[in-house]
Amino acid sequence: MNKPPFSVSVVVPVYNEEENVPTLTQRLHDSLSSIGRPYEIILVDDGSRDASWARLREAAGRHPHFRLIRFRRNFGQTAAMAAGIDSARNDVIITLDADLQNDPADIPRLLEEMEKNDYAVVSGWRKDRKDPLINRRLPSMLANGLISNITGVRLHDYGCTLKAYRRDVLQSIRLYGEMHRFIPALCSWTGGQIAEVEVRHHPRVAGKSKYGISRTFRVVLDLLTVKFLLRFTGGPMQLFGKIAFVFGGLGALMLLVVLGDRLFAGGIQEHLYLVKRPFWVITPFMLIGFCLQFISMGLLAEVQTRTYHESQDKRIYAVRETFESPSA
Repeated sequence: MNKPPFSVSVVVPVYNEEENVPTLTQRLHDSLSSIGRPYEIILVDDGSRDASWARLREAAGRHPHFRLIRFRRNFGQTAAMAAGIDSARNDVIITLDADLQNDPADIPRLLEEMEKNDYAVVSGWRKDRKDPLINRRLPSMLANGLISNITGVRLHDYGCTLKAYRRDVLQSIRLYGEMHRFIPALCSWTGGQIAEVEVRHHPRVAGKSKYGISRTFRVVLDLLTVKFLLRFTGGPMQLFGKIAFVFGGLGALMLLVVLGDRLFAGGIQEHLYLVKRPFWVITPFMLIGFCLQFISMGLLAEVQTRTYHESQDKRIYAVRETFESPSA
């Protein structure tokens, strides 16, 4: 039997994009209204300080199937994306940026690839990227290689926001920090297949980029968290325990050397190692102390992991107001 076509929820974080909102919303309407399937367009105003919310309200009044969420303050792109995903109602969730560098006309291409091969995630690849080489494309290439190697999920373009996800795959993923760019890697933990398709990329013609070096540092730190979640969430003691055994083994080995030398070396004066060679007595006890410390950290991480899995209802954003198109 032929499956019914996927229903679609499009999630777009918006922050200080008043100049781009009219064109963005028109292109979203044009692209989604022609796909012949149920859809909704969720735009999340991430505490914009310009007239973005007013422009979004105007667009929702002109076009059907628009749903708007407005934050009380700026919580960041990951929080905006999480809010949109939490409120999405349809089978497939598609994310893209509001700066018009992602093309809404590519949405059907992602859906076609997902339906044809039953993928859990289809990620956009900005192969012909229209950004400056030195301060955007080169750091992005290095970051993509680093993320691919550390997570084991190899994609050309982790930074491309234009991606399609099955809703059931996203339900088990909680976002915080700068985690939105790692969603494909987190989805791999559920066993879903991930594909990549080439998408168009346009130069920014209005507004300012929100990317900065401080965000790069946060991404690197969150990458370490993702690596831990992918490999050790099921048992963090496996990580901390291995480190503990290394320190404990070295400490025990050094104590054995000292004890053997003390018992079998003749003519050694009492307390020689404490007075003449304190390194050989102090260091093994320090290493054993490190061993006990990492075991304690492992136990605490196990407790935290259970808390993470059993109570995940805390949101990372605060909603000020919502609005829907009259016909939505």
